[in-house]
Amino acid sequence: MSNHYHDPDDRKFMRKLRANAPDAFAGFLSLDEGALRAESKAVPAKYTELIALGVALTTQCAYCIESHVKAAKKAGADEQEVAETVFTAAALRAGGAVTHGFLAMKFFEEEN
Repeated sequence: MSNHYHDPDDRKFMRKLRANAPDAFAGFLSLDEGALRAESKAVPAKYTELIALGVALTTQCAYCIESHVKAAKKAGADEQEVAETVFTAAALRAGGAVTHGFLAMKFFEEEN
């Protein structure tokens, strides 16, 4: 058994999730389909996938990063758009740390 995280072979365990929580699994697939691939969406597929990639980068899900890069490329995104998405996600992630720093300063002040 491999002790590596994010081993592509781990995808085979999706079957166990589906078998052991079939209703929740079906609900997740329905949400995923509606959010990412519904035909009635106003946001084009390329932008949806770049948004999904940005979120995947901030949540640090290697499987999601891989699938959304591939889907974005298939939807017409180019390498520059993917690179810019990386830094947009990084800036937002850093911005979250800075704005949570407001709370740190507030809590520090309250202790005095």
